[in-house]
Amino acid sequence: MKEDVFYGKGMVHVKEDYPDIYEAVVKLNEAAYTGKVLDYRTQKLIALGITAANSDDRAVKKQIQSAINEFGVTRDEIVDVLRVVLLTSGNPPFVKAMRILYEVLED
Repeated sequence: MKEDVFYGKGMVHVKEDYPDIYEAVVKLNEAAYTGKVLDYRTQKLIALGITAANSDDRAVKKQIQSAINEFGVTRDEIVDVLRVVLLTSGNPPFVKAMRILYEVLED
């Protein structure tokens, strides 16, 4: 179910101009998202939390959309992840991610 989706805008250029680097990133992605112990859905929720903690608007939006579209993750499940972000990273990244969540849900 996992796809090779990289959220940085520069990855399209890496793929075209530096295929060896792109292939290394793909292999790293495959090594990280194995599903050996934690299933990919759980790993996706962890990735969402990390991305939200980093306050990267574009990446948070992509992670939320991906979680909803790929796994049917609910608003309440995402909010549970964001509660941990609030506890560990503070109010600014939490509020930003909540805003993005509701923007995604309105689309």
